[in-house]
Amino acid sequence: GFYTAQHLVKVSDVSVLPSPRFEPSGLGNANPQGPDWCHTFSPVDIYERLPVPFGLVRFGVAPDHPEVKNVINTFTQTAQHARCSFHGNVRVGKDVTVEELQEAYHAVVLSYGAEGNRTMGVPGEDLAGVYSAKDFVGWYNGLPRNSELRPDLSCETAVILGQGNVALDVARILLSPVDILKKTDITQHALDALAESSVRRVLIVGRRGPLQVACTIKELREMVNLPGTRPEMEASEFEGIAETLKSLARPRKRLTELLLKAAIETPGEEELERRNRAERAWGFRFLRKPLEVLPSTDLIRAAGIRLAVNRLEGDGEGVRAVATGEVEDVECGLVISSIGYKSLLIDPAVPFDTRKAIIPNTMGRVQQTAGLYCSGWVKRGPTGVIATTMNDSFDTARTLLQDIGKGTLDVSTVKPGSQGVSALLEKRGVKPVSFSDWEKIDSEETRRGEIKGKPREKMLDVGEMLQVARA
Repeated sequence: GFYTAQHLVKVSDVSVLPSPRFEPSGLGNANPQGPDWCHTFSPVDIYERLPVPFGLVRFGVAPDHPEVKNVINTFTQTAQHARCSFHGNVRVGKDVTVEELQEAYHAVVLSYGAEGNRTMGVPGEDLAGVYSAKDFVGWYNGLPRNSELRPDLSCETAVILGQGNVALDVARILLSPVDILKKTDITQHALDALAESSVRRVLIVGRRGPLQVACTIKELREMVNLPGTRPEMEASEFEGIAETLKSLARPRKRLTELLLKAAIETPGEEELERRNRAERAWGFRFLRKPLEVLPSTDLIRAAGIRLAVNRLEGDGEGVRAVATGEVEDVECGLVISSIGYKSLLIDPAVPFDTRKAIIPNTMGRVQQTAGLYCSGWVKRGPTGVIATTMNDSFDTARTLLQDIGKGTLDVSTVKPGSQGVSALLEKRGVKPVSFSDWEKIDSEETRRGEIKGKPREKMLDVGEMLQVARA
């Protein structure tokens, strides 16, 4: 949403286009002057369910990646732009419908991401001790809906299903020294739980092989160099991998070389000494697919996981995992599923592809719905890194602007914009949070963090956020 708004207000500073009204999910905007050609757009209005902005930058990016969160500075500039307004604490689809937004704005952009979980679909998935990575990340990052998760970290071995960057984030947080984490913006309740954690070994399980691992080299390097830990992997799973290096594209080659170095190369004297001192361990397990989470004797908690052993068929992009019929049981008391997120339907008036879990669209134009657009994960699925989402959102903004320029997006009628929406919300007892209100929350979180030597201590309760915002 912020990236889409950023492009719209940036272009509006230099463009000569009709004055429309937008809303990125929504991005909203209205212009009482109609379609006269002018040098500026009307404002872009950003609606957000929570009282706090920035979405996954606040609630998804790992606390030990502060450099990634620097994009908040750019988003703040966008929110403070003369033609951009933030309206937090507004639930699109509940407090105001998408149809009502379309009546108020010439264009509505849905950018609400993917808050659903892809399930494993195996017996035992509902046992205590089994969590989705989305909820676990929300727990340590302060997402209000996950603040009561209280994961049981009393076991020695944790199994993470999935081998993407989120899986490695979770593994790193589970194994990082608390002295490192306590200097980040990780929530205090998560820090306290991790300080008492008994987890000493994390297995990161994937259904395919080393050449298909989905993480990036940055996240893998962080695991390899994580203080107090050592890699533990099965050398047999890397047979023949070194011989393929010459044929790999450079990014995959560098990633595979680092993986091989950690897994099977004899470490130097200094590295060997570091590993020998390590009290915690991590490792990838390849060619494994979950069949069942095994219960404890009282049938309440997870006590292990049964994995199907796979083999690979095909080559290149067409390689696929096929079960061999062999199975393997791993004892563990914590299972975290990191096999993907999925978008959910926000409003019955919005077209939605339930199979792909996206809004059907063409270059960001929602199919068969004039004036409705989408960007980010709800547009293409939960893939890629932040830069991927940035470029995707810019593309949607460009599509929208092209439609105005070609006249296919009708901006000839007068639209009330945020004034119309504000009147609806007032009738319904909903009080939006402005960006200056958010800055009060931001200031208080920063103050609380300074007391503890942290960048901030996030508020976990929406009611408390609203109380501070309205003080």
